[in-house]
Amino acid sequence: MTPARAITLNALSLYAVALLLAAAFAAQLLLHELPCPLCLLQRVMFALLAIGPILNIRFGPRPSHYALSLLAAIVGAVVSTRQILLHILPGDPGYGTALSGYHYYTWALIGFVAAIVLLSAMLLFDRQFERDDKAPQIATGVFAHAAVLLVIAFTALNVVSALLECGFGACADNPVVYELLKRGA
Repeated sequence: MTPARAITLNALSLYAVALLLAAAFAAQLLLHELPCPLCLLQRVMFALLAIGPILNIRFGPRPSHYALSLLAAIVGAVVSTRQILLHILPGDPGYGTALSGYHYYTWALIGFVAAIVLLSAMLLFDRQFERDDKAPQIATGVFAHAAVLLVIAFTALNVVSALLECGFGACADNPVVYELLKRGA
């Protein structure tokens, strides 16, 4: 795999992360379900998952960039698994609305496991890491830059939303109101 092709795949992964963050944010606004602290932490892990591809787009593919994303995916999988285990007893309705029979935290675990597998596969292609000073520099186009900006925008929206929800203190275990908006009313 050439460095240019790796950049394209990294940009596609950023679009996937942006889609996940947008879907979580949209579900929060459209279904009026505020995310719990573990849900917020999973969103943070998805945002951190984007750091590796962003660095790969900016500086070229490096194993250390993939490793940063791999660590975020592993921590995200652990957080998702913890939330699944909190709701594993028979008769427990789970937290939030289910989508196709699975709660969002279960989908998050599936997403993090998929990211671990895909990141591991990307690390198998050594040619993307070769540096050739005589070769032209990788030109990252609008496609890659738009992906970076989308992830940054949706991450910022989620940060603002979390601040409105939790205020400057600890988030409620089962949030039902935006704390900062409640205080202002």
